[in-house]
Amino acid sequence: MVQSYFADMHIHIGRDIYNKPVKITASKTLTITNILIEASRNKGIHMVGVIDCQSPGVQAELKQLIEAGQAVELEDGGIRFEKVTLLLGSEIEVYDENCKGPIHVLCYLPTLAQMEEFSRWLVTKMKNISLSSQRYYGTAKELQYKVKELNGIFIPAHVFTPYKSLYGKGVLKSLEEVLDPDLIDGIELGLSSDTQMADQIEELHQYTFVTNSDAHSLAKIAREYQEITMEEPSFKEFYWALHGVKGRHIRRNFGMNPKLGKYHTTVCDHCLEELSPDANTCSKCGSAKVVKGVADRIKELANVKYGKETRPPYIYQVPLEYIPKLGPKTFEKLLEEFQTEMNIIHHVPYKQLSEVVPNKIAESILQLRKGELTINAGGGGKYGTISSS
Repeated sequence: MVQSYFADMHIHIGRDIYNKPVKITASKTLTITNILIEASRNKGIHMVGVIDCQSPGVQAELKQLIEAGQAVELEDGGIRFEKVTLLLGSEIEVYDENCKGPIHVLCYLPTLAQMEEFSRWLVTKMKNISLSSQRYYGTAKELQYKVKELNGIFIPAHVFTPYKSLYGKGVLKSLEEVLDPDLIDGIELGLSSDTQMADQIEELHQYTFVTNSDAHSLAKIAREYQEITMEEPSFKEFYWALHGVKGRHIRRNFGMNPKLGKYHTTVCDHCLEELSPDANTCSKCGSAKVVKGVADRIKELANVKYGKETRPPYIYQVPLEYIPKLGPKTFEKLLEEFQTEMNIIHHVPYKQLSEVVPNKIAESILQLRKGELTINAGGGGKYGTISSS
């Protein structure tokens, strides 16, 4: 019988089993074990995609968990740890002669053995297999073919981000300039866009949209996620959900209001002055470093005014950490009383919240649930903010 599960499919590793860095910019506490514990016990997420599993040190830690009986590989793909299923992923930075700039893609594989085989192949295509998001020397289509040869899932990552993304720098107009459209399983929107914005590009109508955190710390896990209708959290069920097989599907996307993203508006990279999309220099400080915002880039690419009718609802979700005056101690009180963030965000009634935290914070959590919090837009690498009412 199908049920609803929460999934965040883009989480980074900070350190491997040998305490060596994997994602340089990620927190040192982001080990594979800590991610699984945080997702299962505190976040209430049922499935996570960890996208640095090509690293041998990460694979070694997973083997240790399995050998200790703390985790088990599933017949339908994925690794179960307590209440969460891990899908083994790899984020790769593609430099293709057909690309106008680098693009990031997400590759997921069913088993640890297949991920190890993928790693052995990647060693011939990149300089440091142990580090996250490394430069891949080959064509994007060749990468797609390898992923499919290993029965994997291929998803372009944060496709509108100004840096290192498909539409941000990778192509002028169409994904067909670089990728085989038939070998794409879904599209990751990124923090500065939503379904309505992305659906202005007609070639994206054929793909399922996913919303993920791109977490670089434990706290950021599940700042964006999706609710998926599946029989159980597994690789096969996730693949079926992406393609609408046997009733499996993405039920709802939960993402931050695009204005909260770091790259929503066009700004000066030097002083963060908001600029017009066609500006070449900053009107305030004179800098020529202008970062085109996601909203303006989508306007350039837009070729339809209507979206795909069958899209799941996109719910504006603000992480609890964004709520003004909700500090670490108050957050711990909420978790102690209500177990998981998913429970607090989605289910706990106002009366019960107000018995644990001040009324104003309880009211903010309800506003968060309804997408009614006031947003100040972000840009140029600076996140947007929530206003105190």
